[in-house]
Amino acid sequence: MDESTYSAGEAVRREVAGNAVVDAARNADDFNKPMQDILTEFCWGTVWTRPELDRRSRSILNIGMLAALNRPDQLAGHVRSGITNGLSKAEIRECLLQVAVYAGMPAGLSSFAIASKVFEELDI
Repeated sequence: MDESTYSAGEAVRREVAGNAVVDAARNADDFNKPMQDILTEFCWGTVWTRPELDRRSRSILNIGMLAALNRPDQLAGHVRSGITNGLSKAEIRECLLQVAVYAGMPAGLSSFAIASKVFEELDI
């Protein structure tokens, strides 16, 4: 593991996903810890720190991909992160409408339900 990439990833992950998410990842059990370490180092440290796309753009991409791939747990987290990164409810809605057209109505409907639940939890 590259400690500087890991540290950079942990910092970005804290800023985007929040302390509770990162603290839970750091406290993962022996089975899950290697996955969390790889996620922090490569996803957050190697990719999210690249300057060619801003965090807002990365959130838009992740919301679209996770909705299309039917990954509800990760989609909920990235809807929250999207709000943190400056996306509005209307912009997230437009991302999900695009998913519905290109990935199918079931993906769109499921994604709207997930996003609505997140918005309710965040009281927005």
